[in-house]
Amino acid sequence: MVVDQQVDADRVFGALADPTRRDILDRVLREESSVSALAERYAMSFAAVQKHVAVLEKAGLVSKQTRGRERMVRGEVRTVQSATRLLTRYEEIWRGRLERIDALLDQEKEK
Repeated sequence: MVVDQQVDADRVFGALADPTRRDILDRVLREESSVSALAERYAMSFAAVQKHVAVLEKAGLVSKQTRGRERMVRGEVRTVQSATRLLTRYEEIWRGRLERIDALLDQEKEK
């Protein structure tokens, strides 16, 4: 299987392994937000939220842009779509296996 060139699966799924990062991604996919505004939503330091955003950025799931004195964070839909395509391929593999198992069980019933 050829891995989708647009997504570094290890980084993407590693970044998504953390619930805080998933929540940050969910928020910035809906609406871009400053790092400061994101930090206000969590019971952790600004630096900790900044590190979470950096992991998401390294994975290509978010991007940051400076606007005045603020660093704005937005979700990168294309990376999420690439990860979805990768997961869909895995799902298709497992569905095929389940169909083969069902066929084998049906053959056994007919005997």
